[in-house]
Amino acid sequence: MKQLLILSGKGGTGKTTIAAAFIKLSAAKAYADCDVDAPNLHLIMGQNSEPGKIDFYGLPKAEINRELCIKCDRCRQNCRFDAILVNEEYTIDAFACEGCGVCEALCPVGAVALKPAAAGELMLYSDEGRIFSTARLKMGSGTSGMLVTEVKKQMRSAAENAELAIIDGSPGIGCPVIASLSGADMVLIVAEPSVSGISDMERIVKTAAAFQTEAAVCVNKYDTNIANTERIKEYCRTNNLPFVGRIPFDPEAVKAINDGLTVIDIDCPAGIAVREVFNKTIKLLFDTSTI
Repeated sequence: MKQLLILSGKGGTGKTTIAAAFIKLSAAKAYADCDVDAPNLHLIMGQNSEPGKIDFYGLPKAEINRELCIKCDRCRQNCRFDAILVNEEYTIDAFACEGCGVCEALCPVGAVALKPAAAGELMLYSDEGRIFSTARLKMGSGTSGMLVTEVKKQMRSAAENAELAIIDGSPGIGCPVIASLSGADMVLIVAEPSVSGISDMERIVKTAAAFQTEAAVCVNKYDTNIANTERIKEYCRTNNLPFVGRIPFDPEAVKAINDGLTVIDIDCPAGIAVREVFNKTIKLLFDTSTI
């Protein structure tokens, strides 16, 4: 299975829009949304079935047995995260608790224990021979990278015979992106022709290089700043990065997305440009000898 990961250095570049179009164009039998903090690929793909759901357990959280607690206050005094709340009873603030285990170790009567805590929810769609893996991270959970790893794992397990998997990653270079890069054959970086967009693109390029993952670049909404688009193309030439195309800003594409369609479901300039970017990207993915 070839894994094509689509990333962007910042939010709002059109990464998910392009990922959805690639899934349609390739008729991919396996795809995933690894933006577990804010997954929205399903809004465009129009799944016809209900997903199978599994709780994801990340780091454990402390729990206090009120019947055993003698209110000695050792847990509160030694909690560096201020996760012990004291009212009439001693309780744990689950959002503040980091599961370090100090309270459990110091409790003289064994009233505190670390217990598994659901940090998110894994979802797997199986619809007309297509596998779509995604997840939602719970508010305040710090295990996004671990959850992304599970999203990819369940996609691979459910679609072992798929030739191609399209993965919509998270923006930025944080833990979800690092987990998404693991095992990817190639990264398509969707850049925006702005000062911040160029800076963020360069960070993603360096991150992909650290994982020795092949990368290519395209520019979305290129005509909003032609000069910066040329800067991006020059950066690619200088750093020997394949530049696979540019996509214009297109009000019809915006309307399509708002209607729950992909940009290739309608006849528009952005859709034509995305097709060209797709063809060049897939050729690189399957023709590059280093992949």
